[in-house]
Amino acid sequence: MIAAINRSLIDSCRSIFIERYSHFIHQTPLFKLPGKALGVNCAEVWLKLEHLQTGGSFKARGMLNRLLSNPIPVSGVVIASGGNAGIAVAAAAQELGVRCEVFLPDVSSLAKRARLAALGAHVVVVGSAYADALKASLERQQQTGALLAHAYDQTEVVVGAGTLGAELQAQGGLPDSVLVSVGGGGLIGGIASWFEQRSRVVALEPELAPTLFKARQAGQPVDVNVGGVAADSLGAKRIGNIAWQVTQTHVRDALLLPDASIRAAQLWLWRELKLAVEPAAALPLAALHAKAYQPRTDEKVCLIVCGANLDPASLA
Repeated sequence: MIAAINRSLIDSCRSIFIERYSHFIHQTPLFKLPGKALGVNCAEVWLKLEHLQTGGSFKARGMLNRLLSNPIPVSGVVIASGGNAGIAVAAAAQELGVRCEVFLPDVSSLAKRARLAALGAHVVVVGSAYADALKASLERQQQTGALLAHAYDQTEVVVGAGTLGAELQAQGGLPDSVLVSVGGGGLIGGIASWFEQRSRVVALEPELAPTLFKARQAGQPVDVNVGGVAADSLGAKRIGNIAWQVTQTHVRDALLLPDASIRAAQLWLWRELKLAVEPAAALPLAALHAKAYQPRTDEKVCLIVCGANLDPASLA
């Protein structure tokens, strides 16, 4: 049985972050622009700049909450990740003074591996996909008894991600819509649990990594082949059970985007706004530029700019 995730749990988690860990979990900026400034025919586009979070992504919220919510054995914490969740749990482990072991697939970027090493994590590269790293991490956890952190499918992780939605509302009020990139679904699970249809939450996936889209076609979570420009961040093989449950209730739209539009949006954010973000963070803008999501002319649309762990040379 999946534990219910609600706004009360998210509020409680956010209070702990504010009272005890404001030096670690930052209140990231909310940047509001007229739609025309981004080439979009709507009233406003809000950019929630979560790529400026500790560890370079929203993942720090969920990983710190996971570690704070459980006793951590001497063997520390273990996780499988495409990179961002591993960086987040390594940063949280460093903050709390515990050991961290991260399993990565070959597709993970060298920039993310270097960041993990700098944070003191023990890094193991195994297999060609996130699913391979996950299998290896589960085997390792059985051997060592370490606390298992999951990149997206644990209640504490999703609750922590939900604090991003609470913070966004506290900063700017309720937007009409919130556009969210989806891999395994931890972020959209948290965001949708917070907004509860008070704002329209839109799920965005690459055409080459359609975990939620395919689950909806099948009527249940299913394995999919994943690849493409965002695979190191959005490379989960199957939508998480928590995200599946939450999105069934609170998310109407699950849209797919081609790699070309994702890459174009990533480069636009760098060239026009000097925001250096990874491809996964560019899906919300890509949805607007490619007209996959077409807002009303009076709409206030919020884009979750979720991560910045990239090789800067890729923006050249």
